[in-house]
Amino acid sequence: MKRIAEPASALRGRIGHAIFSRVAGPDGPDNRARIHGTPGPRWFAPESPVRRVHGDASMFIGGLSALLLQSLHPLAMAAVAAHSGFRGDPWGRLQRTSTFLAATTYGTADSAQRAVDRVRAVHDTVRGTAPDGREYRASDPHLLCWVHVAEVDMFLRAHQRYGAGPLDDAGCDGYVAGMARIATALGVPDPPVDRAQLAERLAAYRDELHATPDALATARFLLLDPPVPLLARLPYGVLAANAVSLLPSWASRELRVPRMPAEGLCVRPLGAAVTAGIRWALAPTRPAA
Repeated sequence: MKRIAEPASALRGRIGHAIFSRVAGPDGPDNRARIHGTPGPRWFAPESPVRRVHGDASMFIGGLSALLLQSLHPLAMAAVAAHSGFRGDPWGRLQRTSTFLAATTYGTADSAQRAVDRVRAVHDTVRGTAPDGREYRASDPHLLCWVHVAEVDMFLRAHQRYGAGPLDDAGCDGYVAGMARIATALGVPDPPVDRAQLAERLAAYRDELHATPDALATARFLLLDPPVPLLARLPYGVLAANAVSLLPSWASRELRVPRMPAEGLCVRPLGAAVTAGIRWALAPTRPAA
C-alpha cells in the first residue's frame, strides 16, 4: 500500500506545485508563509464565510466569471484595457490579484490594510478617456462598486455550485457582509451587506452594461486563447465553460459566448470534477506515519 500511496502523493505534489506557482508566482511560498505565519488580529476569523469561499477551488471558476462580468461596464473595461497589461502579462496580473485576496482574507489586519493602501495608490494613477469619449478614473466609487458587486456575486455563485461545502442562507449573507469590509476599505461607499442588497445593486447597473470591442476581445482571450500550457487546455476549457454557465443569460449574449445545451447534464458535472481535482492537488500534504 505504501508503494501505491507514495507515487500518488508525488503526483499530487507536482500538480499542486504547478497550479500554485502559476497562481501565486515565484514569491508565492514566501508570501504564504508571511501571510499565514505572522501573528496578530485578522479581519476574518478562521471559520468566517469569506475564508470558506476564498479557500475553495471553486474560486478558479468564480474568478473567470467575475472577469467576464466585470468587462461589461465600458468604463471599467476601458481602464483595464489601457492600464492593466493583462494580455501582455496575464499571469502577473493574476498573481497580484491572488496575493491581494490572500492578504486581505488571511493576513493580519495591518497586512490587509497595507494591501488595500497599495491598490488605492495604483487606482489613483489610473485615469483616461474611453473609446466613447467619456472620462474614467479607477478610483471612481461608482466603478469600484461595480467591480466589487460583480466579483462578490460570481465568487459566491461559484462556491454555492462547485464548493466543497456550500454556505447556508446566513453564511451567504455573511459572505456579502464580510466582503463589504474590504470594499469599504477600497473606497466603495455603502456596499451591499446581504444577498438582497447585492441583487438590487447589480440590477441598478444593468442599463450601463454592454459589450465593447475590448470586452469581446477579452472574452475571446480568456475563453479561446488562454495563456496555459497545452496539457492544461482541456481542464481549463472545462473551467471556462462552467464560468460562462454561471453568467446571467443576458451577459453571455452580450459577450457572444455560446451556452452549452443541457449544462446540468454535462458542463456542471465536469466542472465539479475538475474543481475537485484542483482541490485534491492543492490540499496540504500530511507527513508519512
